[in-house]
Amino acid sequence: MAQVLPDDRADVLYHSYDGGGVTINGPSLLARKKVTKDLSLSANYYVDSISSASIDVLSYASPYSEKRTEVSVGADYLLGDTILSAGFTSSDENDFKADTANFGVRQEIFGGLTSVSLGFAQGSDEIGQVTDPDFTRDADRRLYRMGVSQVVSKKFVMNLDFEAITDEGFLNNPYRQVRYETVGGSGFLWQPEIYPSTRTSSAFAVGGRYFLGEGSVVHGNARLYTDTWGIDAWNAKAGYTYIFRSKWLFDFSYRYYTQTAADFYSDLFPYVDAQNFLGRDKEISTFNDHSLRLDVTYDFPVEKWDFLKRGTLNLSYSYMLFSYDDFRNVLDGSPAGSEPLYDFNAGVVTLFVSVWF
Repeated sequence: MAQVLPDDRADVLYHSYDGGGVTINGPSLLARKKVTKDLSLSANYYVDSISSASIDVLSYASPYSEKRTEVSVGADYLLGDTILSAGFTSSDENDFKADTANFGVRQEIFGGLTSVSLGFAQGSDEIGQVTDPDFTRDADRRLYRMGVSQVVSKKFVMNLDFEAITDEGFLNNPYRQVRYETVGGSGFLWQPEIYPSTRTSSAFAVGGRYFLGEGSVVHGNARLYTDTWGIDAWNAKAGYTYIFRSKWLFDFSYRYYTQTAADFYSDLFPYVDAQNFLGRDKEISTFNDHSLRLDVTYDFPVEKWDFLKRGTLNLSYSYMLFSYDDFRNVLDGSPAGSEPLYDFNAGVVTLFVSVWF
């Protein structure tokens, strides 16, 4: 079977995240259209309205609100058993701008039983600071990926994926600070973070889907990650999909993630400028999270709209629980270094309508 271009399709989506003192919500619009039998174009508009009173913000600053907009365009070109892809994404907010170009190729071999893909992305970030109009920093990012998808049997499909990312430039948040021990008062003071100017990471993933029959599928994947900052991580996911009366699709999955801390991370440094690099972002600390997710899709009738081939209404809800092993809740007011370890839960809701034409 030869490769095929993506279907002509439009999606209207609303997403909402609430957890850890942060709320994020907004719409997204996506459209795909074949302009010739060999060429398909796509465009996406995405908005995040962010309101943050997270523990990081409240520790040494005031809550804030901002809006991020993202625009993406892409193209897929069919050349026999090969699909060539290219795209460009631009993201803009009041103190951060990012542009990313990506290219990819996917080739089917062995009669369509094996699919091999290669990809490359180049990103350029411009980091600002609302409290200092003269503050401007840059960061460049490169991503390399390759993957293999294999039909093992009539019921089993598996995939192997590898990804490598190189980052260079200003890689930390200009607002975030670290704390160090002092005598008297709260027992600590704050100073700005200092990160390395380079980072290289790699990840390897394996996954598969097994068809049980009668609309039932079990699926799962596992991923290993490591980087030059000393972070090692892995996650595993397992799920079950069931199709009911050809109109309803239910998917339930569980995911576990865990990681070690970066070499230069500490919740409380012994003194000011204790080392060359200083970081206290909880995202580079030692932590784990559990995630439960439910997806429901309903195929609604489209017969009365002659220009539509299919329509679906889709609802997704995820519940996540984060637990940190070496990041403490400084808002507790306990003596420095003895505050309780931090944890929080979050919920993500996604609702969207898709139509094929």
